[in-house]
Amino acid sequence: MKNIKEFVLYGMVGIIATAVEWLIFFLLDLCHLHHIPATVIAYLLSTLVNWLVGHLLVFKQSRAPLLKEIGGIYLISIGGLTLNVLIMWIAVDLLSIREMTAKIIATALVFFYNFIARKKYIYK
Repeated sequence: MKNIKEFVLYGMVGIIATAVEWLIFFLLDLCHLHHIPATVIAYLLSTLVNWLVGHLLVFKQSRAPLLKEIGGIYLISIGGLTLNVLIMWIAVDLLSIREMTAKIIATALVFFYNFIARKKYIYK
């Protein structure tokens, strides 16, 4: 039951972080920044929002010191960022899917990776 509650709360945190990520990506796209650097910038900033809100609402009892926890989050996020960029590249450059549509697909897929990795390695 605890895992279900955490997953639901993490989903709510994810909605907030996703809104931040999509907004940043959308604004960078409006500025005609290429979709790959826009993906990286939006992902890194939304990771900070995700950690902050997630730390406050979901994973309150982290045993790790704060800097170690943030470092772990960004270390795990390298995997999520790599998946995100790969999905964006395949979707936009190879399959000719519109950038914002590709971003939505990438976000949905990377969400599960992030939850499982954080639960397993950061908030054991």
